Amino acid sequence: MTTASGATPRSTTSKEPTTDNRSGRVLALVLAAQFMALLDIFIVNVAAPTIHSELHTSGAGLQLIVAGYTITYAVLLITGARLGDLLGHGRAHLAGLGVFTVASLACGPAAGAGQLIAFRLVQGAAAAVMIPQVLSLIQRHFTGEARIRALGAYSAVLATGAAAGQVLGGVMVSADLFGAGRRPVFLVNVPIGLLLLVLGSRVLPREPRTAPGRVRARARGLDLPGLVLLAAAVTLLTVPLVLGQELDWPVWSRFCMAVSMGLFAGFAAYESRLAARGGAPLIAPRVLCVPGIVRAALRILLVMAINGGFLFCHDAARPGGLGYSPLWAGLMFAPTALVFGVAGLTWRRWPAGLQGALVPAGFALVAAASVAVGVLTRGGGDGGPALYAAFAAMGVGLALDFSPTLVRALADVRPKDAADASGVLVTVTQLGQLAGVAAFGTLYLNRLDTQGTQRSGHALRVCALALSVAAVAAAAAGLVRRR
Repeated sequence: MTTASGATPRSTTSKEPTTDNRSGRVLALVLAAQFMALLDIFIVNVAAPTIHSELHTSGAGLQLIVAGYTITYAVLLITGARLGDLLGHGRAHLAGLGVFTVASLACGPAAGAGQLIAFRLVQGAAAAVMIPQVLSLIQRHFTGEARIRALGAYSAVLATGAAAGQVLGGVMVSADLFGAGRRPVFLVNVPIGLLLLVLGSRVLPREPRTAPGRVRARARGLDLPGLVLLAAAVTLLTVPLVLGQELDWPVWSRFCMAVSMGLFAGFAAYESRLAARGGAPLIAPRVLCVPGIVRAALRILLVMAINGGFLFCHDAARPGGLGYSPLWAGLMFAPTALVFGVAGLTWRRWPAGLQGALVPAGFALVAAASVAVGVLTRGGGDGGPALYAAFAAMGVGLALDFSPTLVRALADVRPKDAADASGVLVTVTQLGQLAGVAAFGTLYLNRLDTQGTQRSGHALRVCALALSVAAVAAAAAGLVRRR
């Protein structure tokens, strides 16, 4: 694999699958499913006030409705990736997609908060089976430059799905379609899911039970002790990150996060011992030994933490003082998503002399854009046209941090390790998002509580500065490693 210097990743060996028209259809289909899953997360975030008023939920109940999906999704991602090896990635993707669609249908008419929470948990579990197969299928069906383009498209979908969810959620909340209130927010997934199921049954590969990859996966099994340890560790980390702000970080939340660190250490020790005695660990240690993949995982964690904090703080500031409607707030993020997608798809065509500096430059641009956003929204102002330029700069910076890092991280991962690598990187992506919301969201809300008038603008400016400091630190770390 190439290092952060920006050298072109090596093409994989001739034993890997080749790219053809069928592979292009596979990519389009799984990215559409990825888009739908992202759409669901952000639509529900925007619709949270409507859900709260219609179901008369408590604050904690609303948090579980919004975040229940995220909890089961984060906890089961590694397991979902391994199931792809056991069942075949195409079959696993379709199974997750089918359950996700049914759960979305059940969420629409849910009679109360308890039912809706349960169906959201099922949605998250289904997404955890469906989504890790995206990177696994890209690894197995694309090589060389085609793989780089496919990963660029994957990065673009991450951004456009988030922005489209913000916009579509704003449209649905504002329009109150057919007087159905919250229901279309969930039911929008149903026709999309059914269409993807029909197309997927024709397009996605169905690996035979005797395929080498599935034979190896059956020999490895699921590593149930490792699965229990990892699930417990992720659960004890995720639940406090999701609920801690709403509950003002009670003692149990801090205790759970501390215990989770011990469980992660125990999981790593157990997996190492299992591999040393010839067993089949849940995550193959050789994946973590691929040059640069641990550094890439840390960078992705930082990128997604900054992104999560940025989105949360601006969503929180909208009703508190910036005065944006849900639709207008969603449209504000469109420049970020658009340029993220363009930069993510085109960075490989930029001059060779710039390739080595893309990631540090991206973090530096994120830092500058964060400061600009803080200045432009000071005192609760709307920022004018310059704010859109700052949001666009943020999108470019995030794309330059995420896309090259992802491509280089996967450059030397062999197809047989695709599921393990996919599970690790997708889990890191999700945990980074949650950590960013928890850290920067807490900072925002604490500043909000201590201020008087124009408090939203002041709190947003403090968070923008903190985001900038984090980005500068990440850029400086990257430069030190390069030297």
